[in-house]
Amino acid sequence: MRANFRMQRLFIDVPLARGARHEVSSEQFNYLANVLRMAEGAEVLVFNGRDGEWKARLTFLTRKKIVLDMMEETRPQPPVSDLHYLFAPLKVGRLDYLVQKAVEMGAGFLQPVMTQHVQGKITSLDRLQANVIEAAEQCGILSVPEVAPPRKLGDLLDRWPQERRIVFCDEGDEGQNPLPVLSGIRETKLALLVGPEGGFSDEERAALRSLPFVTAIPLGPRILRADTAAVAALAVIQAAIGDWR
Repeated sequence: MRANFRMQRLFIDVPLARGARHEVSSEQFNYLANVLRMAEGAEVLVFNGRDGEWKARLTFLTRKKIVLDMMEETRPQPPVSDLHYLFAPLKVGRLDYLVQKAVEMGAGFLQPVMTQHVQGKITSLDRLQANVIEAAEQCGILSVPEVAPPRKLGDLLDRWPQERRIVFCDEGDEGQNPLPVLSGIRETKLALLVGPEGGFSDEERAALRSLPFVTAIPLGPRILRADTAAVAALAVIQAAIGDWR
């Protein structure tokens, strides 16, 4: 069932069921009452990433308190996407964009990876998770991906579950078309690895290419920024071997 984009959507981290009531946070009160100017009896769609999507009615307990009354389920909870997205942190503004687009493109788990040439850093996992929630609210997504704490690339590869194939965007690959490479992948558990602005080091590229559970792909004849490469690679993977098929 497709999302209803005519109604406002709101993430609330509480159990959802018919007849349940939930008092919104002060930030959500300000958004609903002052930004959207919703009145008593207005309806919104709410989700928590676990219990599907529900239609809820606003009740003003006081001038500063709103309660949401759960009325009916509008969409059941879908399975969480199994596509993992591994990324080198970028500078703050572009990092926010990257995380939001990864959620929109169907990533189900986000793993920051510290590489030799990484230029950004993770200053707040809460900020990244807030970007995940905002993207889910805006795009009708019901499953909310987890953002894991950063890990060094070497440590990640040493402990990697080999049944999940890593596809990494290799800017040094001599090819231009990733589709023939992707068509040869038979695993259903996948992870996409995108490097930093400076690219992977020669040592990192050699290490990645030496591993049996890693596949390198090119991304065409143009030089792409890291955040653009992420969106392009996610689109190609979803179209070739992901959930767009």
